Amino acid sequence: MSRVGRMPITLPQGVDIDIKGQNVSVKGPKGELSYEVRPEITVKIEDERLVVERSSDERSDRAYHGLTRALLANMVLGVSQGFRKVMEVEGVGYRATLQGQALVMQLGFSHPVEIVPPPGITFSVEKGDRVFTIEGIDKELVGQVAAKVRAIRKPEPYKGKGVLYQGERIRRKAGKAGKK
Repeated sequence: MSRVGRMPITLPQGVDIDIKGQNVSVKGPKGELSYEVRPEITVKIEDERLVVERSSDERSDRAYHGLTRALLANMVLGVSQGFRKVMEVEGVGYRATLQGQALVMQLGFSHPVEIVPPPGITFSVEKGDRVFTIEGIDKELVGQVAAKVRAIRKPEPYKGKGVLYQGERIRRKAGKAGKK
């Protein structure tokens, strides 16, 4: 059996699960998410816990078993606590500010870069203008937005300038050696 798939998901206080056929809706204090489960996977509630089971032992069914359980666990965690990515802007003159809901960043281009958050995502800027957070209830969406923001100006290996995840270490390279 799938080690991930067979672990039940404990439901925290204030989280409601609604199972209608293959559609699973998770509602909590931070919002609501839903997921369409594949036909070979069944989801049911037993003793205030969510249990995911599969119909057969085929390879694809085992894979979807663990995947479905992981996605549902992330949904439960998201509607109860939420997810966040903390990012840093590193470089001379580089900064991030909020204008309404949008994140506006100065990243060494001739123009400021404005990022409008998709529905369900909020930006906040802390510690002056160097650190900002991306928050939401959907783990996949938070990670995707963080990756898109980082891709605007990836950290470069010579000076370490760019947008990076908090705690990320950049492998630095030595510059050109001068002529003798």
